Amino acid sequence: MASVNLEMPPMEYETRTGMQEAELNAVKGQMGSKTRGVSLTWNDLWVTVSTRKSGRKAILQGLTGYARPSELLAVMGPSGCGKSTFLDALAGRLDFSTRQSGDILINGHKQKLSYGTSAYLTQDETLLATLTVKEAVYYSAQLQLPDSMTKSEKIQIAEQTIKEMGLQDAMNTRIGGWGNKGISGGEKRRLSICMEILTRPKLLFLDEPTSGLDSAASYYVMSGISRQKEGRTIIASIHQPSAEVFNLFHSLCLLSSGRIVYFGPASAAIQFFARNGFPCPTLQNPSDHFLKTINKDFDEDIEQGSAGRIPTEEVIDLLVNSYKSSEEYHEVQNQVAEICQQGGEILEKRSHANFTTQSLVLTRRSSVNMFRDLGYYWMRFATYVAIALGLGSIYYDLGSNYRSIEERGLMVAFVVSFMTFMTVGGFPSFVEDMKVFQRENLNGHYGCCTFVIGNTLSSIPYLLLISFVPGAIAYLLSGFQNGFGHFIYFALVLFTSMMIVESLMMNVAAIVPNFLMGIVAGAGIQGLQILSGGYFQLPNDLFGNNRTMSGEDILRERWEAEMAYSKWIDLAILVSTLILYRLVFLLIIKTNEKVVHARKASTSVLSNRSSQIMANSLPASPLH
Repeated sequence: MASVNLEMPPMEYETRTGMQEAELNAVKGQMGSKTRGVSLTWNDLWVTVSTRKSGRKAILQGLTGYARPSELLAVMGPSGCGKSTFLDALAGRLDFSTRQSGDILINGHKQKLSYGTSAYLTQDETLLATLTVKEAVYYSAQLQLPDSMTKSEKIQIAEQTIKEMGLQDAMNTRIGGWGNKGISGGEKRRLSICMEILTRPKLLFLDEPTSGLDSAASYYVMSGISRQKEGRTIIASIHQPSAEVFNLFHSLCLLSSGRIVYFGPASAAIQFFARNGFPCPTLQNPSDHFLKTINKDFDEDIEQGSAGRIPTEEVIDLLVNSYKSSEEYHEVQNQVAEICQQGGEILEKRSHANFTTQSLVLTRRSSVNMFRDLGYYWMRFATYVAIALGLGSIYYDLGSNYRSIEERGLMVAFVVSFMTFMTVGGFPSFVEDMKVFQRENLNGHYGCCTFVIGNTLSSIPYLLLISFVPGAIAYLLSGFQNGFGHFIYFALVLFTSMMIVESLMMNVAAIVPNFLMGIVAGAGIQGLQILSGGYFQLPNDLFGNNRTMSGEDILRERWEAEMAYSKWIDLAILVSTLILYRLVFLLIIKTNEKVVHARKASTSVLSNRSSQIMANSLPASPLH
């Protein structure tokens, strides 16, 4: 099959002035950039996981290969073949439940990948939806780049990186997320890459960078990545690239069930399959042909030239064994040995912004996110004001008589319980914050202490606002004790309680990242704390009280309940209300159903009328 070469049109950002180039080289020098890249080799790599039935299961089986500077290595294979596990093993990110054996060498040395030397892009974009593209990259640059650079130099690197990934037209567009339209999926992918290559890492891992994108977006994303390969070693797992994207690859590692089917130049893979009786049909995408041939999920027989059709499992075994006895395999062994003999530099950890700078940047970024995210604090603020007005109206002007003692206690209980309990509403935002933190922390952008400090400092102004304003409304309407000092104490107690509950929910978000489970767990813990807070049952009432009262006396005298009818009437009223709500629900969905059918019918009538008009306007017989 003839290769298809689609070059991107020339763009303005590819042309740089000599001054910009000189400044960039100076900045690279400050980051410790060197001309020589990173060569990565792996030999007889095995990864196994424990299972309940068979003890241990092999995910990767004896992989051997290499990745060289200024080249793009594509890792392909069907779903579940071990692509992501392979990248995790090379990047040192395997879980504790897995076992790894074999040698992974960097420039011929066994060493860990330190901060600034490598970057890893996961499949999922975990970005702050409220920030613009420019803001996201700027904040990331201030966090990652060292303090030896000036702010202008950091901004220059951020802007140039944005242009290199073709995002200059979307710089002032918000990232967007659920319910808020922002940049496209392809632009989010490129933005994630921007934030990872700010330090100019020499080794870049990309896990499914084109997942969820159409063919055009996939090409622009991968072509942007390909332009970043100079002096950089790029390893990308990719599921099913188009022919244009396939032509961007230098080397190809084809996996099936954790075994290597082919490793070598991407352009030679077609000849390898043809040599073994599986030629790529004319005008068919090579990647489609490869994956169809080695995908055993559907267990279909594959045509092998004159040999007829054979099962997919046998096809895979045939290709694996053929590869191990081929010239490509021996060439891989020679390249691995040669790279290890050549050796190279020991990668050193690069410096990033200091503790104080990172804390201030995270505080500023988090404050912007909280201000723009309506669900973080503003919705809660509106709810708190409504609750405060309701409580203030119910307990309006309590006075100072004997009965007001209990009412004051109930008022305080409701204020603290309701207003702090509503912190559950901010849990989705806490979860998103934790996702962003986990990605950036795993990539070495900043540490845990700076994140906690930034999150805490940024939340204080908003919690003060939703403590003092609703607190003042409830306090003044209820007629609590006069004096500014008394109110300040009341508001500070409410503020501290909210901070405590918000800290609790952050703990839950760190342990239980699932939204529904986190809501249930957080609400349950808060419910237990409210019950044991001393408002609903006093300690002295639990012991030593010998006074007895009948239930009817309590209902009649204490709670002023109407006792003229049976209690079963109350239950019947509740059941009737239940039935009424269900009937209303049925009525609503039935009305929606009729509206939908009416729209379809009107559309059909209009279509028929249009057809009749067109038919009447045409001549009865053809004109000659």
